[in-house]
Amino acid sequence: MNLSQPLLLASNSPRRKELLAGLGLAFEVRVKEVSEDFPEHLKGAEVAEYLASHKAAAYAAEITNQVLLTADTIVCLGDRILNKPQNYEEAFVMLRSLSGTSHEVITGVCLLTQHQKVIFSDSTRVYFKALSDEEIHYYITHYKPFDKAGAYGIQEWIGKIGITRLEGSYFNVVGLPVQKLYEQLVALGLLQL
Repeated sequence: MNLSQPLLLASNSPRRKELLAGLGLAFEVRVKEVSEDFPEHLKGAEVAEYLASHKAAAYAAEITNQVLLTADTIVCLGDRILNKPQNYEEAFVMLRSLSGTSHEVITGVCLLTQHQKVIFSDSTRVYFKALSDEEIHYYITHYKPFDKAGAYGIQEWIGKIGITRLEGSYFNVVGLPVQKLYEQLVALGLLQL
């Protein structure tokens, strides 16, 4: 597959790098510190799309003949957004709240070129079994999920033993809706097989 312009990934996420590489796309990583604050009136997909667009804005002046890809994944339990936990206690409370119920994982994506900007998102419903305190403790102490929204990675131990089913894209939960990304790149004329 060939992109008509070089692809820049504005993320240090090893999971996003792996998913992009799995599409057979060559890319360069560029990372800046960008605030992940968002207006309080936004909900769900609006938050994920706002954050992806906000991240892209930090690079806009530097984009010439490239395609910039930014993304942000959030975990929503009802109307609550579960961010990255700051410590063991926060992670434990988050996982306890996700136990035995379902939640939504939304990834917002922004594609920015010198001439166009496209923002989209994907949503996946994730169902957890009832997790024991021992399982939650084991996961947090062994996997330290402090860099993950909702305090878990679906590809890790907790996902293997705790997630009973999904409605939507598995890869979206990992951190990038690769099928939708592929479709957008093709639709924009940026990608050819």
